[in-house]
Amino acid sequence: MEESPDLFEIREPLDQTIPFVLNSPHSGRIYTPAFLAQSRLDALSIRRSEDHYVEELFSAGVSLGAPMLLAHFPRAFLDVNREPYELDPRMFDGPLPAHANSTSMRVAGGLGTVPRLVAENMEIYRARMPVGEALERVETIYKPYHAALRRLIARTHVRFGMALLIDCHSMPGNVRVAGSGIRPDFIIGDRYGTSATAEMTRIAVTLLEEMGFSVARNKPYAGGFITEHYGRPARGLHALQIEVNRGLYVDETTLKKKPEFPWLMQAIGTFLATFSTYVHKSSLGMPLAAE
Repeated sequence: MEESPDLFEIREPLDQTIPFVLNSPHSGRIYTPAFLAQSRLDALSIRRSEDHYVEELFSAGVSLGAPMLLAHFPRAFLDVNREPYELDPRMFDGPLPAHANSTSMRVAGGLGTVPRLVAENMEIYRARMPVGEALERVETIYKPYHAALRRLIARTHVRFGMALLIDCHSMPGNVRVAGSGIRPDFIIGDRYGTSATAEMTRIAVTLLEEMGFSVARNKPYAGGFITEHYGRPARGLHALQIEVNRGLYVDETTLKKKPEFPWLMQAIGTFLATFSTYVHKSSLGMPLAAE
């Protein structure tokens, strides 16, 4: 199985004119009856882990000339921003394969590849799941999703000599930066300088701040598996995770869009346009000649 429009989608521009790839792995909101029947949560509570409407917030990127990969399956069902086999043995009937990572901090927190919890520490499942079902999700969804993402990044890199993956996320409105009490509007994550050049990150932060937003870097979100795995700045492959404060655009109780939603979507479009122009027309992000 290469890719399924039922599981995820690639939105292509008429022509890719900028070296960006947008990815929205957590905004999926198709909850199948079978999945809901497995869950102890109601139809609203199970959505608490979604990055609500993020694919819409960043949709201007496609019209600017960048492809976007987006999930239709929900994060509560499968989290592609994890290693492929970060699995909690307490969730399953049957032994996990030897290559499974069952001791990561994310697994311990209930947020592995097949999550045990949604936000606010709510258990998802009524009962243990056959281990074969979890492994099937990895084979039929996780692996095709990442294969599609790799192809987009590789194509962009070949065409432009560099690529910038923008991993699009949202965060709860009450998130604060430790030690400062600041509640940021955006957090830019570059895995503490390892997934993108410092200049790439600095420009992203500066552009958002110049638009009047409060911006933090790496704290408390530095980027997950996707940012870490695909960011190779020495090769001209950059990855930034961008977290948007949900309190800006969605009612976190009802999960309905606020009146400010169109304004924020337009602002993010302006940011992407300015950022892409700067990256594309400069040497920002190009690998050094010695490398």
